[in-house]
Amino acid sequence: MLCFVNPLQFRKTHPRKLSPHGESVTNARTESAAVESSYAIVHRSIELPLDSSLMLRSPTMLIDTHTHLDDARYNEDREAVISRARDAGVETFLTIGCDVATSQAAVALAERYPFIYASIGVHPHEVKHVRDNWYDTFRHLARNKNVVAYGEIGLDYHYNHSSPKEQRDRFREQIQLARELALPVIIHTREAQEDTIAILKEEKASEIGGVFHCFSGDAWLAKEALDLGFYLSFSGILTFQNAAPLKEIAKTMPLDRVLIETDCPYLTPVPYRGKRNEPAYVSQVAKQLATLHSELSLEEVQRTTTVNARRLFKIA
Repeated sequence: MLCFVNPLQFRKTHPRKLSPHGESVTNARTESAAVESSYAIVHRSIELPLDSSLMLRSPTMLIDTHTHLDDARYNEDREAVISRARDAGVETFLTIGCDVATSQAAVALAERYPFIYASIGVHPHEVKHVRDNWYDTFRHLARNKNVVAYGEIGLDYHYNHSSPKEQRDRFREQIQLARELALPVIIHTREAQEDTIAILKEEKASEIGGVFHCFSGDAWLAKEALDLGFYLSFSGILTFQNAAPLKEIAKTMPLDRVLIETDCPYLTPVPYRGKRNEPAYVSQVAKQLATLHSELSLEEVQRTTTVNARRLFKIA
């Protein structure tokens, strides 16, 4: 029998103090109201009547490939956040699981909105909480047609909320499960790029493909990722003033291997720094990419990154 964890109960036992990419507590709290858990979700907000006008937008040209729309910071205005994104030209969203509770919440959102898709999996910060029944729960969730990826998974040696050995072991297990489920993987790596690449190679992750989300690595990592057949996804970090090395890498990347994302509610791009991030702002990442690839128009960047996302996640 599968055991499903109540998202509220589970997250209350393990409040997060940092964003998945190490954005400081101070910065996160100034950008939005403090919440008990950055991945908590109040189901009553998802159960509000669906605004049918959200279903009637014209087709547009942007896909935000990494959001945390279940985050409690959206509990008061989730519907409005989604509506603003649709108005800004975001046609599709991928909302990400980081443990059992958030994976269930992501699937619930994807079932509710026809333009939202879900991923499932355990973030490296959270792998110390993995229980025996979790992988069976993910197998069950993966039967849902709206689940299009496995992740975010990987290694994060910056904070080591879970021990490095535990992270490596669970990373291997989850790549194996992703291969079993035939789902591309969404990779999180921080200060662990050599181990990340080694494990991806050893576990034959190239057979399912995937994406290095919120890419902020060096040229070596970019080349290794591309050699594995993976995509690189750029976030609001690309707009930061101190991101010159990353901009140089993004400038040299073949656009047919690039995705865009917000990682909202984290990593708000310029010119919205200091505010809670949301999917509408993914347009700023596209604009920055178009600036860096000066030979391309903004429309070409939008179109190509959208086609790339549809190809990787098999979204019609």
